[in-house]
Amino acid sequence: MEHLAGVSRSQQNRALGASTIAFTACFAVWTIFSILGVQIKEELGLNETQFGLLVATPILTGSISRIFLGIWTDQFGGRRVFAAVMLIAAVSVWLLSTVSTYPMFLIAALGVGFAGGSFAVGVAYTSKWFPSDRQGTALGVFGMGNVGAAITNFAAPFILVAVGWEQTAQIYAVVLMVIAVAFFITTKEDPATLARKARGEKPRSALMELEPLRKLQVWRFALYYFFVFGAFVALALWLPRYLIGVYGLDIKAAGMLAAFYAVPASIFRAYGGFLSDKIGARKVMYWTFLVSLICVFMLSYPHTDYTIHGIDGPIEFSTQMGLVPFVILIFILGFFMSLGKAAVYKHIPVYYPDHVGAVGGLVGMIGGLGGFILPIAFGVMNDLTGIWTSCFMLLFAIVAVSLAWMHFAIRRMEEKSLGAELEALPQFPELQEIHTAEHGEKTSPVLEDWRPDDETFWNEKGKRIANRNMWISIPALLLAFAVWMVWSVVVAKLPTIGFNYTTDQLFWLAALPGLSGATLRIFYSFMVPIFGGRLWTTLTTASLLIPAFGIGYAVQDPETPYFLFLVLALLCGFGGGNFASSMANISYFFPKKEKGNALALNAGLGNLGVSVMQFAVPLVITASVFGAVGGDGQVTQEGQRLWLQNAGFIWVPFLLIATAAAWFGMNDIASARASFAEQAVIFSRKHNWIMCLLYTGTFGSFIGYSAGFPLLMKTQFPEVNAFQFAFLGPLVGALSRSMTGWISDKWGGARVTFWVFLLMIVAVAGVLYFLGVKDQPGAFWGFFAMFMVLFFATGVGNASTFQMIPIMMREEMPRLMPQLDASARLRQAEKESAAIIGFTSAIAAYGAFFIPKSYGTSIAATGGPDAALMGFLLFYVLCAVVTWAVYSRKGGLLHAIERGRQQAPQSTRTPTLAQGGAA
Repeated sequence: MEHLAGVSRSQQNRALGASTIAFTACFAVWTIFSILGVQIKEELGLNETQFGLLVATPILTGSISRIFLGIWTDQFGGRRVFAAVMLIAAVSVWLLSTVSTYPMFLIAALGVGFAGGSFAVGVAYTSKWFPSDRQGTALGVFGMGNVGAAITNFAAPFILVAVGWEQTAQIYAVVLMVIAVAFFITTKEDPATLARKARGEKPRSALMELEPLRKLQVWRFALYYFFVFGAFVALALWLPRYLIGVYGLDIKAAGMLAAFYAVPASIFRAYGGFLSDKIGARKVMYWTFLVSLICVFMLSYPHTDYTIHGIDGPIEFSTQMGLVPFVILIFILGFFMSLGKAAVYKHIPVYYPDHVGAVGGLVGMIGGLGGFILPIAFGVMNDLTGIWTSCFMLLFAIVAVSLAWMHFAIRRMEEKSLGAELEALPQFPELQEIHTAEHGEKTSPVLEDWRPDDETFWNEKGKRIANRNMWISIPALLLAFAVWMVWSVVVAKLPTIGFNYTTDQLFWLAALPGLSGATLRIFYSFMVPIFGGRLWTTLTTASLLIPAFGIGYAVQDPETPYFLFLVLALLCGFGGGNFASSMANISYFFPKKEKGNALALNAGLGNLGVSVMQFAVPLVITASVFGAVGGDGQVTQEGQRLWLQNAGFIWVPFLLIATAAAWFGMNDIASARASFAEQAVIFSRKHNWIMCLLYTGTFGSFIGYSAGFPLLMKTQFPEVNAFQFAFLGPLVGALSRSMTGWISDKWGGARVTFWVFLLMIVAVAGVLYFLGVKDQPGAFWGFFAMFMVLFFATGVGNASTFQMIPIMMREEMPRLMPQLDASARLRQAEKESAAIIGFTSAIAAYGAFFIPKSYGTSIAATGGPDAALMGFLLFYVLCAVVTWAVYSRKGGLLHAIERGRQQAPQSTRTPTLAQGGAA
């Protein structure tokens, strides 16, 4: 670091001290709503969600501003940018005291948030004063400025009581302005900026500064910071409200105890920087996540009463965390969060020394967004579940994901550098004597040699193995779809057995599996290369036992809290995520000439799980299938007896068999490796995003209508036994998907997709018409027929949209990558086509959430589903216009190819995608 030549220790300390003081003041201002917000909430009569939005709004500005403030610091120097940010925040805090309405408070809060953006400025400015072996300690000391939150929590309540909240805001504004002026006078520009100016170099452009943000590693660091910093800010804002609500404290006591959390989460950041320099940031991050996981698990456990029916009578006890253990756990959590914050920022100047501002700004922005999003989420979860500890439940999920991602990323790096050595080791030390290559080949489920496109290998060995894996995968996927969509039937029966939920609450239960399933698909797409298809199929199939058992027990007691049903609905999303990994796994086993048939069978029969479930569940809930083991039946309002628990229990034996079959009968393929970076290129392809739109229109509609169809029939035609017919919709959609791929091969996927959307527009219009005359004789059958047309069209569209993808990518590849030869372009097109299929299938699966939720919202707001259906109709109009304008019109990308006027690149007949695509 040549720019540090001649920089003295006293200059470094002066810069560090001034930056830390300035950041402390900024952080105190940034979190001022944690105290003032409580008073404003009372004056304006805000609900929990409005309060969460108010205290989080400054965090939004402070987070988003970090990325461009970091870039400006790299470009123009931290001294001027830091002083300017403090002056802007000071003026905004003063103006805060002059407003009186909720919208104006939100606007003023946006300006206050710039104080939080100072973090990115300070990180870039401070790191340039120190060599790499001291940057962790220096940034840890600077990060102690987080103690500003504790200063606010401790001091602001006393000032507020003494002079009122308006004068408190004015005092903060004056102090921050004085510190801004003092900082500018007493500091110098950082040595790196001075050295660049001395050489006469111009600062890098913003695009050059943003170049490192393309690396996945940067976003992984951002997730870490989302927890260690974002959750810290969120809890600093939320704890006063939590302590008042849970433990009945007054504002002064709550503020002081919240400060007890914020202080260790701030001052020990310096120690975290020292440890990162001493023992390594990775080890510090492991300790941070492991201890935090334990803490938030204990904090998330709600006050619960238990009754055990013992031999001598009931044994009753309860669990509740008292104030003292709560404060101790919060202190421990804050301490390890402080270590983690320093460890995250230790990585940045080491990996990206020339882009500290941009990378640090992005990481800080994501972390700050955690401080914005999480308080809102805390408020929403309180309103939704009525459980105070739900905020810690959310944090448990975040830290668990962060720990898992970090661990597997590290394992991936180790395997890349030490792959041969690691594979040579036995699974257990006691197997060392028999751990030979010959013995391992005989007993290992891993296929070291897999050449499906070699005719001789395929006929002699490969075909038998591939077919065995496929026919184990198909029933496992069918069960996954059945469990994913089981709520579409269960929710319609809950009111009849004593669960007094509103229509909107019922649609939430029907929609949440779609939300979680679609989200999990994104992650599941990358799991097979990491875990192996055999292990991952086993784990994901076994995971479905949790919601299956849970539903079976929960529906037997009308006192079961709604929150538990929400959790079970989310867990059913495991089944939706399974599709992405199942298709990825099976695609590795078959040669190109047979992938289409294999994937069509895997996907098509897997989709049938929806109709199998909607046919079987209404039957099994009418009888005591499991006898005394399954529990007593429930008596409906009409006097009929139902065993609704069978809707969950019926899948348990089949899941156990499928899990065992996957573990003992499936294989892993050693060569099945594909990095995220290789696939991430699709995010820059415009056709990826267009196909997300179109496939949401087809498959998103199929899975969304499947989830919401039974309950919609039940609410709109209560006199009809909807479950006699509900399974027919998914059945029609699944069969039409698997049996109409030839239409797209013959006429072209774009043309078929265009006509599919026109047919869907007509069908939705028909549904709206028959809903408008639903009191007339025969209206139900018209409504039902129009939905069958919709299901049929979605199936055809599922095949046609994916028939388009390989052709368009092969057509585009010469333009996108002209430097490649023909064979390389084909390989690249196939790789990108597969990646686009996986990603679009994940995005489209959100239809399973949005369609049922739209029904519920529309019924709650207008009294009927017409508004939601009208929205769907307009969406199909958009899809039809886009299909025509981009692909099927004269001059469109696929027009000449589909009309035989231009030879399709390589091969247009791709059964893999036309039939076996993604669902």
